[in-house]
Amino acid sequence: MPRIANCHNIADLRRRAKAKLPRPMFDYIDGGADDEWTMRRNSSAFDDWELLPNYLRNIATIDLRTEVLGCTLDLPFFLAPTGMSRLFHHHKELGACRAAEKFGTLYTLSTMGTTSLEDIATTTQTPKMFQIYILKDRELTREFVQRCKAAHYRALCLTVDTPLAGNRERDLYNGMTMPPKITLKNLFSYGFSFDWLFHLALSPDFKLANVAHRVDALGGGAMGLIDYVNSQFDRSVTWDDAAWLADQWDGPFVIKGLQSVEDVKRAREIGASAVMVSNHGGRQLEGAPAPIDCIPALRDAIGNDLELILDGGVRRGTHVIKALALGADACSIGRPYLYGLAAGGQAGVERTLKLLRAEVERSMALLGVSATAELGTEHVRKVGSSSRCDLSSTDKVL
Repeated sequence: MPRIANCHNIADLRRRAKAKLPRPMFDYIDGGADDEWTMRRNSSAFDDWELLPNYLRNIATIDLRTEVLGCTLDLPFFLAPTGMSRLFHHHKELGACRAAEKFGTLYTLSTMGTTSLEDIATTTQTPKMFQIYILKDRELTREFVQRCKAAHYRALCLTVDTPLAGNRERDLYNGMTMPPKITLKNLFSYGFSFDWLFHLALSPDFKLANVAHRVDALGGGAMGLIDYVNSQFDRSVTWDDAAWLADQWDGPFVIKGLQSVEDVKRAREIGASAVMVSNHGGRQLEGAPAPIDCIPALRDAIGNDLELILDGGVRRGTHVIKALALGADACSIGRPYLYGLAAGGQAGVERTLKLLRAEVERSMALLGVSATAELGTEHVRKVGSSSRCDLSSTDKVL
């Protein structure tokens, strides 16, 4: 198992995370819905695009700063919302947020986080976004908005692609629960994760910190994650509810989980300022298109009226560059930083950000581009196309 310093890409961090975590925890990070085709496609779709370099350009300095959600980030990518980080390391969400602050980028806290939004706000100064669901308990949703305002969160992010949980079969086979429950059936999968078990004994603080005060979030004990999702999420939510939430927030408002032109136009109509183009990491609808393949048509449809954030499949700095060249304003990363968190806590998340930053900077220099703002369709084309950014084969993706 390589040390953190010997992890030279996200795949290395993934292997270290797999070696350190009990199998149910690793599979919760690593798995997707059904046959996991969509999850794999999210990353492999980047291979359908190639970069076109221009040489003899002044690349003495490379500017990675990116404007998104009304703030300037030092990186063109930020940390996506991911639930229950305590499952993967005792540094949990605080370690991830501190790493984001160190690298000058934004952190997104999930409603299903194991750290309260107030603790995140008082511990770090980096820009923060809170990811929210419209739950059956509308008063809890309203409360989240007021708490985020009081804690000075930069933006609110509504996830809309989870009216019920996707069919995540790895979790079913593992009997995955929250909090983790060690039984005779799964004892072997926990037995060699000594460091994880040691910190479980020291601090068994597995709770959904932002909802535990209002609902019996775990049903009085260990509860299947899918069962919990299905019990709390509201299948009757419509665009009217999204518009209500946007009015309640009255700030940078992001809708996460959209992929179609029709939905992105509706988001613009109800007052969203940005869309996270996402299929929930391939964990919800199997067969949904890869986010990178959606970006060109969405940008063409809405022009510059909305910020587009690519969410899903990023494993390399070149993936970030391709997304920006095709029209994304920024990217968000989930699994990559969770692999880092599991591999080494805050230091592992910092390693993730350092590796991706170096890859983006190096690849931009080799591309002949000195600033992220300069990236455009002239720098990318579909594999097999004879001209730059031939989008004819992507027109009907949506």
